[in-house]
Amino acid sequence: MKWQALVDNRQRFFWVLQIAGWIGYALVNYIGSKVFEMRDIYVFVIVLNAYAGCLMTVPLRYLYRIIWNSKPWVLIVVVFSASYITGTLWSVIQKFNLWEIYRHGYRPTEWFYYFQQGLDSVYIILCWSGLYFGIKYYQLLQSERQKALKANTMAHEAQLKMLRYQLNPHFLFNTLNAISTLILVEENKDANQMVSRLSDFLRYTLNTDPIKKVPLEQEIHALNLYLEIEKVRFDERLSIDVSMTEEAKHALVPSLLLQPLIENSIKYAIAHMTEGGKLEIKAQVFANELLLEVGDNGPGAEIENGKLLNASGVGIANTQDRLKTLYENNYSFALSHNTPNGLKVNIRVPYEKAESNE
Repeated sequence: MKWQALVDNRQRFFWVLQIAGWIGYALVNYIGSKVFEMRDIYVFVIVLNAYAGCLMTVPLRYLYRIIWNSKPWVLIVVVFSASYITGTLWSVIQKFNLWEIYRHGYRPTEWFYYFQQGLDSVYIILCWSGLYFGIKYYQLLQSERQKALKANTMAHEAQLKMLRYQLNPHFLFNTLNAISTLILVEENKDANQMVSRLSDFLRYTLNTDPIKKVPLEQEIHALNLYLEIEKVRFDERLSIDVSMTEEAKHALVPSLLLQPLIENSIKYAIAHMTEGGKLEIKAQVFANELLLEVGDNGPGAEIENGKLLNASGVGIANTQDRLKTLYENNYSFALSHNTPNGLKVNIRVPYEKAESNE
């Protein structure tokens, strides 16, 4: 994270690379001087040359920033021209340092020596220019990549929010319809209980971030809030059996993942059974995966290749879309016939453990 913060701060990043690069240049020259057994005073020549190179390349940075958006041929001409002029001047300074410090004094009769081997310095400045443009283009590429990732993440979150919030109108329609029915038959006490429990459930959904995953234990708590509403309608006709391993309780799942599945079971199975029905919820962790099972003992439905035929509701489709958006292909969702009768939904997702609050 610290390195990323350094890279993002372009001003600081430039100076770190600039200073580190010229220190590296000085070290390479110092090692070379040891190989050729130069005198110790040559160290001052190396330091002054590196210092001069560091200072003389700084103006190039501002020049390149000015011409950054110019046409390619303009960039090439300016870079080569500026590198040649800077490299030549730097070469003169290097020879001056060599004569004044190492070889004792300027020699007017040998002025041409100051311009000898100037192409070596030009080559080094060209390399500096190439590195400058290479790093700038890399930073630009990284910036565009981050923008693309941010845009993709925002679209991903928007899709998840849309899918999560799609549940509320669907659920509200069914619940308000049930409340209306209770009022029509003058069961005002039950209607009042249902409204009260509906407000508790909606308060939970509004306080829960639709993007974040929640521990399965918390998801079951939310499910119980919903089932309390349905128990007002069905009373003793609705029984629920929840079985979770201790490890599964702390598994992270998308919020309100099971609610539309339970709602489907109640609407298409339990509601049509005069003697009532039973819902079963099982959860366990196996091979680093969370296995969820939701089943009922209703009349069942037509299933082909793990999919429901003639499905008209949004609950199952919504759940599958959310799983697809969150886990891509790293999940499974299958429907099958329950034993001895009814419908069963099996979900497999990667196991993610919730962080402890202790």
